Amino acid sequence: MRLIKWILGAVAVLFVALVAIGMLLPREVTVARSIEIDAPAEKVFPQINSLKAMADWSPWMDRDPDMVVTYNEVATGDGAVMEWQSDQRDVGSGRQEITESNLNESVVTALDFGDMGLAEAKLLLAEAQGNTVVTWTLDADMGAGPLGRWMGLMMDNWVGTDYEIGLGRLKELVEE
Repeated sequence: MRLIKWILGAVAVLFVALVAIGMLLPREVTVARSIEIDAPAEKVFPQINSLKAMADWSPWMDRDPDMVVTYNEVATGDGAVMEWQSDQRDVGSGRQEITESNLNESVVTALDFGDMGLAEAKLLLAEAQGNTVVTWTLDADMGAGPLGRWMGLMMDNWVGTDYEIGLGRLKELVEE
């Protein structure tokens, strides 16, 4: 009986410690990856300013061949919307909208992952000597609870790897 009480006490202390530490972790998470493309910004920009064009290099489009994707009537720039639905857990369903588009400089999108939350992604272009550095960022609020904040520790690895794949595909596409 004494051993069971000791074990339950240790589990309770561990649980309280994990919750307390989780509350100290950052609520806001930023992921960023960059790549240099051997092309001017005006050649890269059309690939990031259209959600349909992004589908050609996106790392997520290959994950579910049965994913249903719809676009609104706005083809490029502010107000362009893409919605997706997938039964696969690692794809899920959601909505992406271009909220800001600055010619040959940047594109900002709002992402809605449903129950998984909201995020903002940016594609930033910096041209120098005919080459363009593309930086892809994701800013997400992991929520007030400790579980979301613990998950935030893994975002850089999860999303960053996909960003590297996507940027590599964008480079290949633009440099062809």
